[in-house]
Amino acid sequence: MLVSSLLGLSLAVVAQSKYIVPGARWRDTDGELVNAHAGGVVFDDKTEKFWWFGEYKIEGQEEGGGVSVYSSDDLATWKAHGLALEPIEGHDYISKEHIIQRPKVVYSEEADQYHMWWHADNSSYGWLLQGLATSNNVSGPYSFVDATAPLGNWSQDFGMFTDYKDHKTYALYSNGDRKEGRDVYLTRYNDNITALDEVVHRFDKYDLEAPTIIQTDRSYWALMSHKTGYRPNNVVGFRADLLSGPWSQPFIVTPLNTRSFNSQSGNSLRIKGSKKTTYLYLGDQWDSNSLWESRYIWLPVEIDEKKNSLEVVWHDVYDLNVKTGEWKPIKGKTYSAKKAKTNGDAFKQEANFATDGVILTGIYGNDSTVTFEGIEGTGKPQWVSFYYQNTDDMGFGDQPGGSPDRIGGSWQLRRISSVVVNGKTENVETLYQRDTHKGIILSTPLQLTLQKGKKNTITVGGLYNGFDYKGADLDRIVVYPPE
Repeated sequence: MLVSSLLGLSLAVVAQSKYIVPGARWRDTDGELVNAHAGGVVFDDKTEKFWWFGEYKIEGQEEGGGVSVYSSDDLATWKAHGLALEPIEGHDYISKEHIIQRPKVVYSEEADQYHMWWHADNSSYGWLLQGLATSNNVSGPYSFVDATAPLGNWSQDFGMFTDYKDHKTYALYSNGDRKEGRDVYLTRYNDNITALDEVVHRFDKYDLEAPTIIQTDRSYWALMSHKTGYRPNNVVGFRADLLSGPWSQPFIVTPLNTRSFNSQSGNSLRIKGSKKTTYLYLGDQWDSNSLWESRYIWLPVEIDEKKNSLEVVWHDVYDLNVKTGEWKPIKGKTYSAKKAKTNGDAFKQEANFATDGVILTGIYGNDSTVTFEGIEGTGKPQWVSFYYQNTDDMGFGDQPGGSPDRIGGSWQLRRISSVVVNGKTENVETLYQRDTHKGIILSTPLQLTLQKGKKNTITVGGLYNGFDYKGADLDRIVVYPPE
């Protein structure tokens, strides 16, 4: 099996370690934003590299952009290889007017080819098909073969899983949004991986999507998202001894009300190193206001087989060694809201859930700002995480950005803040702060260059986010050492 989510010990050369920073703007080796949404990451034995396939989205062309492909030695440094599957004008299934979603790639030993599968649809999601394209090279280009209904059924969100024990490959897919179709199917492919052969299990009436499976030596763990569009929700997990079941009741895999750290499931990765086996949750942080700039949330997964429990754990910055399978969180220095200075109408408000019992609020435009002082820098680019609360869910349903928990409510999804280092207003950074929940503190990172020494300042204001200029409430910032 040349492409799988299992990394053995054949990886001979590992690039210099780089940090993985969930929710950051990830850039490829050319300095461009990585553009591979709702995709899949596999390891290829032939090239001894990881390959990441995903939906290619640009402003004005959010769907039907084709499938992009990137390669990496370390899961942190990614090289772009263009489009693995390119739209064809006037094509019945892969033109720019059609849906090409959640691509996954597997190597077929029988056919001696790489097979790409995806959710294939028209713009109104009326087809509910699965597409197939093939290539002799992992990077492509892939040639369209067909788009079919799996065993005559509907197919919406699409996932793929290869069992590292028997090397069988399976498709996972929800069967539509209609009331008759609220199931998720786990279906085995034939040996050629050219068609589906047999339904192994059906997750009945949970109304879930974005499925992926993690395999340990003892268990199978299925992760899935609720159907809330681009709004994040609490991803759930199931456990089973066998793929055919019985499967457990669903359970939430991240802390309650974090909405899976504002991400959606869809892919996972098993890294079997020389010292440790590590499991990664590979999620998407969707931004419906600008889908082409949606971020990626990749996090370690902690599994306790004795307790039959799985948890996706948050770390702002962590270092992963794909050769040994070991990872470690990077420690940073914290600067709390209690010691920050306020300007204008910004103020410190009591918050019993905050780091030091207060939170910075009223951050509005350039006139009401907060400033963190005495920040130690190195003179090199450093990751800085901004811990915040965004309670747009406290609004009114008849107002822009109002609460989704109210009748007729909407969802703003994000606040936007300006970040200025050392008062240099000509260099303003933009900080996107996704919606959280009352009393829930999450973080989002920026890479900033601070002067060497302990006299740096970071000032945060508000930028226009679609209906006003208010930034999210701030709890603290954490400054990490350079890579």
